[in-house]
Amino acid sequence: MSLTWTKSLKVFLGAVLSFGFSSSTWADYTLNMTQGVSSVSARIYDLHMIIFWICTIIAILVYSVMIYSIIRHRKSRGYKAAEFHESTTVEIIWTIIPFFILIAMAIPATSTLFDMEDVSDSDLTIKVTGYRWYWHYDYLDEDISFFSRLTTPDDQVYNLVPKGEHYLLEVDNHLVVPVGKKIRFLIGSKDVIHSWWVPAFGVKKDAIPGFIRQIWTQIDVDKPGIYRGQCAELCGAKHGYMPIVVEAKPYDEYVKWLEEQKQKQAAASADEDKEWSYDELMVKGEKEYNMVCAMCHQASGKGLPPTFPSLVDSPIVRTKDQRIHHIRNVLYGKNAMPAFGEQLSDVQIAAIITYERNAWGHETKEMVQPQEVKEQRQKG
Repeated sequence: MSLTWTKSLKVFLGAVLSFGFSSSTWADYTLNMTQGVSSVSARIYDLHMIIFWICTIIAILVYSVMIYSIIRHRKSRGYKAAEFHESTTVEIIWTIIPFFILIAMAIPATSTLFDMEDVSDSDLTIKVTGYRWYWHYDYLDEDISFFSRLTTPDDQVYNLVPKGEHYLLEVDNHLVVPVGKKIRFLIGSKDVIHSWWVPAFGVKKDAIPGFIRQIWTQIDVDKPGIYRGQCAELCGAKHGYMPIVVEAKPYDEYVKWLEEQKQKQAAASADEDKEWSYDELMVKGEKEYNMVCAMCHQASGKGLPPTFPSLVDSPIVRTKDQRIHHIRNVLYGKNAMPAFGEQLSDVQIAAIITYERNAWGHETKEMVQPQEVKEQRQKG
């Protein structure tokens, strides 16, 4: 064995032993599924345990009889194999027994499935829409909506700095819900198939373009906290960049949060009519660009050719007579680039375009105001 192979084997064994005897590894380790924090997840857990114990009892009985028969009736003791080929009695027995076993499993399973689909008498409804690659939440009864995007810095993704505690699992806007209330989720998608999955709630539903599907949860009153999930459908290159973060609050704190959101949205509406300065647009534009556009065009603006072309020295972001096309491309999309008109406000689009026309050495000193975006939006 060469020296290289010897060193590699030592490293491998060291890694295995470190993993096996690490106290933190064992502290997080569990053999069984978790019970979750909602009534649905509790019913799923109970169903899981019922099926588990039925299968365990069957396994114990079958293997006990089989092992006993092998030892007690072995050929060396002079036993002769029984002949029951085409025995009607045996056929009836091994048909009826599995039938009753399946019935015993089907009754609780069907009851749980019906309960999971029963969205009646909900206290609030939240529409969840999947985009490549983030989520949009719309509180239908409260006129509140926002996007929820990954906030993990690129430096962590590309191993330039140590990874954070919630690497690829933190977002800019948490979905906030009250505990102790029945919450109905309407699940849909704007582009490809996604899947909204929060294990602690026992909730997982595919988000399919053109369809609205329903599911519900009710978090236990004594279980406020932050719960995390993921898109569970392979939806594209950034599939792993679609975390879900749900913040469950006591009802009075949830009501307070609703009021704060309404005030923020009112302030955002006022910004639509404001005349923004160059510095304000550039600061906001850089932030919005890195949050929304950098996934495809990169923070450097160099893009991912040929699907997402470079914006650096691109005529459409540097030439004055292409200014309107620049705005309309962001509003309505072009080729592989999706339309951001429904996702971003006029202020956000104005800031992004201003940033793109002045970043990476462009320095056109051009500003785009929200009113200009609004005019193009109205033209359709």
